[in-house]
Amino acid sequence: MQIQVSFNGEINDEGCVIVEYTVYQNPLIERYTSEKMLYTFSPDNKFRNWRKLWVALAETEKELGLNITDEQINELKAYQENINYDVAKEREKETRHDVMSHVYAYGVQCPTAKPIIHLGATSAFVGDNTDIIVYREALQLVLKKLVNLMGKLGEFAKEYKDVPTLGYTHYQPAQITTVGKRASLWLYELYMDYEKLIFILTQMKFRGVKGTTGTQASFLALFDNNGEKVKDLDQKLSKRLGFKENFPVTGQTYSRKQDFDLLYVLSSIAQSMHKMTNDIRLLQHLKEVEEPFEKNQIGSSAMAYKRNPMRSERISSLAKFVMSALQNLSFISATQWFERTLDDSANRRITIPETFMATDAILDIGINIASGLVVNEKVIEENLKKELPFMATENIMMEAVKKGKDRQELHERIRQHSLAASHNIKKLGLENNLLQLISEDAYFNLSKGELLEIVDPKKYTGRSAEQVEDFLKDHLEPILKKHQDLLGAEVHLKV
Repeated sequence: MQIQVSFNGEINDEGCVIVEYTVYQNPLIERYTSEKMLYTFSPDNKFRNWRKLWVALAETEKELGLNITDEQINELKAYQENINYDVAKEREKETRHDVMSHVYAYGVQCPTAKPIIHLGATSAFVGDNTDIIVYREALQLVLKKLVNLMGKLGEFAKEYKDVPTLGYTHYQPAQITTVGKRASLWLYELYMDYEKLIFILTQMKFRGVKGTTGTQASFLALFDNNGEKVKDLDQKLSKRLGFKENFPVTGQTYSRKQDFDLLYVLSSIAQSMHKMTNDIRLLQHLKEVEEPFEKNQIGSSAMAYKRNPMRSERISSLAKFVMSALQNLSFISATQWFERTLDDSANRRITIPETFMATDAILDIGINIASGLVVNEKVIEENLKKELPFMATENIMMEAVKKGKDRQELHERIRQHSLAASHNIKKLGLENNLLQLISEDAYFNLSKGELLEIVDPKKYTGRSAEQVEDFLKDHLEPILKKHQDLLGAEVHLKV
């Protein structure tokens, strides 16, 4: 039975068909993920790494004494980047084996080197090692975007480190903080993610050359039972591919716990971004801080006045997907049988690339948001005025005590005035008039001017500004200096 997919198409200027398929399109590809991350997990990148591994294997085996010639090595290198996909595709229809089909295709191009391609190796040599190479490339891209996001948030925190704003605990008004200090909370969680990411990048291990069940028996036979040369082959090849360490022992595949560790970092980033964007969504409801809103952007199909925090909502949505993927990898790691079982394959092919793709999108959107956050300082001031008089009552009492008043009497009077002001706000919809009530109470002997000085918001922010400055200096700036070559990344959102 043949299934024909219908489509509507037109030809663009480059002669390519623009196709609108009637089958499912992955939204990560169509809407969210950057082209760089998409290429990282592309078949082309995978197969190019296969050939890189076959060249490195042959070079290292030759270096350790196997009968491999310079002519064979040079032939492999000549066709390393020129992959004859048509030959591999046709061969796979016959063999139903992707690795051997590409070995065959490489051999067609390199007849002299054909006998030594994939020498002593099993499919996991190219499969698992390529996965590790690709995951490292993807992590490095995540690192680049994470550092750029941290840089943008650092600029925001520094700019607004002194701007008082109402703090919230349980989403109820609490002590005053600053806009920049709150941003430093988001930034510090990303700093923690950065530390995890760097640790994983430096600790990633290569599978190396381990053979069919991890015993290296085939390589031992190639080197006439010289175990030291097999050990050298394993270590030298790993270093040739840029890895300081390889797995000391494996089955046919490397331990899938390393995959879990990789996605743990991505999950951690997703958690941080979910928390940050939830805060931004709540702040946008209060009209205090808003994400960027473009000139022609539409917030609602029905309510034309709306400015929905759609970027923050998109991050929250993608973050839930990333966080949930971690459980999937724990199942994969836990259910491997003995030296190898194939029930991990389909799951890993889907879960790991798509989790990286979603994280990539989260960071792109995050950089976009952090680059254009809007702070409505007048709204923040008005919200402070509604709550600050209640918070300042202790200070007001202390000023009156200095003038010889009885603390207990002051406490009772403030309690009565506070109840009255609260009634006016909640029942009558009036503004907070607590300061007026106190100024009109002769017992306090405090003028309106004195009261306004007492309730100056900047007197209630504690060390917020200093904390931001210290954090940026001691924690963020060293990171930005270390990775200055990664800064300045531009992001382009597809939708």
